[in-house]
Amino acid sequence: MTIAEQVPAVSATGPETGLRVRLAARTRLADGVVALWLVPAGAGPLPTWTPGAHIDVTLPGGLVRQYSLCGRPASLLGWRVAVLLEPDGRGGSACVHHDLAEGDELSVSMPRNHFDLQNDDAYLFVAGGIGITPMIPMIAEAQRLGRPWRLAYAGRSLATMAFVDDLRRYGDKVTLWPGDEAGRMDLAALLAPLVPGTAVYCCGPASLLDDVARHCDRLGLPAGTLHMERFTALDGAAGHAGDRFDVELATSGQVISVAGGQSVLAALRAAGVDVLSSCEEGTCGTCETGVLSGMPDHRDTVLTAAEQAAGDLMMVCVSRSKTPRLVLDL
Repeated sequence: MTIAEQVPAVSATGPETGLRVRLAARTRLADGVVALWLVPAGAGPLPTWTPGAHIDVTLPGGLVRQYSLCGRPASLLGWRVAVLLEPDGRGGSACVHHDLAEGDELSVSMPRNHFDLQNDDAYLFVAGGIGITPMIPMIAEAQRLGRPWRLAYAGRSLATMAFVDDLRRYGDKVTLWPGDEAGRMDLAALLAPLVPGTAVYCCGPASLLDDVARHCDRLGLPAGTLHMERFTALDGAAGHAGDRFDVELATSGQVISVAGGQSVLAALRAAGVDVLSSCEEGTCGTCETGVLSGMPDHRDTVLTAAEQAAGDLMMVCVSRSKTPRLVLDL
């Protein structure tokens, strides 16, 4: 999955890379969707990963985009990602579709996972469009474990929906919802008969995720049932509105003032503190920072509700503070 074309280019303090890969092959998965097969550019295998993981890919020109891994987690020979062409995007998908050629080398990050598959009794996967990509290895893992699962997969049309042929081998466990034939997904009918112990994993456009969340709330599903990965930031997250507060660096005792309208990340950078970052919208998790004291005002889409309530982590690119001072593990 691309997380998605709304993710801006990264500054010089971009995401941690260090892995070099080569584009070994590209294949068409659907209208506007291509798969890239990335293999090591040098000696040694690529690291293994877990279902739901993504990587940062540094594209020619310095653009950095996040893509979900959708191959086999145990494979040491290569990684597969799928990229949707966004005609009105910021240029990353256009670069992938039009400029990258087989044999090109790229820098990528180590896999990170903020959407990992939990050990639940059963699973309901809900995907919209390119949001199907993290679901592919999740489904394979659920199948391997022998856990009951279902997939509801919506798209504009069958022609635009990637992995359809692969998914059809699972028979009636998979329900396809091409919008031009079936209309909108019937979430009420999908979610109402959930068996206790079933986890819901959802990835796709914000409208789909918001609808799924509303239905789960109406049904009174237990906390922790719904797991979501968003393509885009929450409304207003990047505005950094709020009062001034201070952050203290635990390792040095340095105190840095964060102005209203300024992000913690920007304040840290201005003070010469180097913090890894990528999307700067609270969607990728690159800038996750430990909080030792104080109460963060969370505005990210990465941490779960329980993780946000714990208050010991924050995404410094968008989140602020509910207390006059935060002590950061920096």
